[in-house]
Amino acid sequence: MLFVGDTAKERLREIREAKSLPEDYFLRVSITSGGCSGLSYQLDFDNELQPKDQVFEDNGETVVCDLKSFLYLCNSTLEFSGGLNGKGFAFNNPNATRECGCGESFAV
Repeated sequence: MLFVGDTAKERLREIREAKSLPEDYFLRVSITSGGCSGLSYQLDFDNELQPKDQVFEDNGETVVCDLKSFLYLCNSTLEFSGGLNGKGFAFNNPNATRECGCGESFAV
């Protein structure tokens, strides 16, 4: 399961409104190679499911990821932190054994 915190839900709503995205667009989360710790999170809006996509509903949000990415993201929660010291979107990922200082990449 992937979870969406209240702060992330609110920010996703704001972005959808600003971009005038239709209701059928969901959040696609994927893991890519890169970053100072080896793996990076990638967030996009999408409206097309792919074979082997994993689909989750939490807190009124639909979150989709491919099977490989789900292996790294299982039981993670997406949060959002704004303000001067805010990181933006960040994952509370129980699978990560190490994270970089900026929180944008991790290792397992």
